[in-house]
Amino acid sequence: MAVKIRLARHGRKGYAFYHIVVADVRSPRDGKFIERIGSYNPNTNPATVDLNIDKAIVWLKNGAQPTDTVRNILSHEGVLLKKHLLEGVKKGAFDEAEAEKRFNAWKEDKAKKLEALNSKNASAKQSAAKVRLEAETKVNADRAAAIAKKAEDAAAAKAAEEAAKAAEAQAEEAPAAE
Repeated sequence: MAVKIRLARHGRKGYAFYHIVVADVRSPRDGKFIERIGSYNPNTNPATVDLNIDKAIVWLKNGAQPTDTVRNILSHEGVLLKKHLLEGVKKGAFDEAEAEKRFNAWKEDKAKKLEALNSKNASAKQSAAKVRLEAETKVNADRAAAIAKKAEDAAAAKAAEEAAKAAEAQAEEAPAAE
């Protein structure tokens, strides 16, 4: 029986999340499966993966073939690296303690890179918010200046109109006095 490690879709329309399952090749995507070994939620940033690494390694050793997407997820989580290191232990290239040391070093390095990326994204978000705030402040100042100028022009026009009425009233009184 050919076995695949693949994704089974769950969730609502437009907000899918997936179970990582081991299933027979002939079964449908969301159909019958042998074992659930994890979950994958692409809706979060970064995508959330909950995976039982030991079960995944057991199934890979038993010949289960992951789909392309699941292979990327397994690689990203370090399952394929750990399987590779365990194959090295099996061949006698190094012992199991060395394999665990190398795997933990890889995980720490990956965690540092992820933390650096998260801090970079946070600082970029803050600087973008600062730029937006400055632009909004400038627009508001321009609007306030335009409103003040319009009010000033209206006041000047009203004063000119009153002066014209006063001059007209004086002009009418002057011929009557003669």
